Parts: sequence; C-alpha cells; structure tokens
Amino acid sequence: MKQRGYTDRHARSGITARLPAIETWPNQFTGYEITIEVPEYTAICPKTGLPDFGTIRIVYMPDKHCLELKSLKLYIHAYRNLGIFYENTVNRILKDLVTACRPIHARVIGEFTARGGLRSTIEARHPS
Repeated sequence: MKQRGYTDRHARSGITARLPAIETWPNQFTGYEITIEVPEYTAICPKTGLPDFGTIRIVYMPDKHCLELKSLKLYIHAYRNLGIFYENTVNRILKDLVTACRPIHARVIGEFTARGGLRSTIEARHPS
C-alpha cells in the first residue's frame, strides 16, 4: 500500500546519483575483517527536504583490495545534499562498496537519529 503523497520519484531518489569514486589499494593479507564507522552521515529526506543524520558502519572482509579511507570519506560526505531514503542509502553504499573492492563479505549498517519519536537501523549484506 502506498502512503499518500509519496511517489515513485521519491522512492528512486538518489539511487543513481553520481557520487565520487571509492578508491582501493592492494590487500596484503587474508582472513581478517575491517570495520569503518562514519558518525557524521547526513542526507536530505527526498519527500520533506529535511536533513537526516546517522552513523554508517561498514564491516567487510577484503579479498584482493581494501577501501581507501579518504575517498570513502568524500563518497559518504557527498550524500550531504542528496535526497535519499535511509533504506536506499544503506543499499546504495553496499552496492558501491562491493563494486569498488569485491569483498569476500560485507555489511553496511545505518543507525539513523530519531525523528518524530522513531529511530531506524537498516542493515544490508553481501552476499545476501
């Protein structure tokens, strides 16, 4: 059931927006996990135009490449002016991370600040 006032345009917002590339560097080891926490995630709600805030946590096991942190920071900060729903953010980050470094496995968890008395946590996994 669709909510009144929400459109397919709202739902698709931000999914295909151009964002900075996530660079990688050659991994030298095997069998370990990397956790990256970004406590200053911001974006814009595509329906209301209000800012969204949260923490993005990335947990992945690298294969041949690791994520380069400065480019990841620039990539995440590019969401600041992007209209995108929480669910799309988490899934988009996972998709772009997998494309960039082809990890053995990865999870992206978004813990978003309460708004209107509700707090959301979204998690996406690769492989799903």
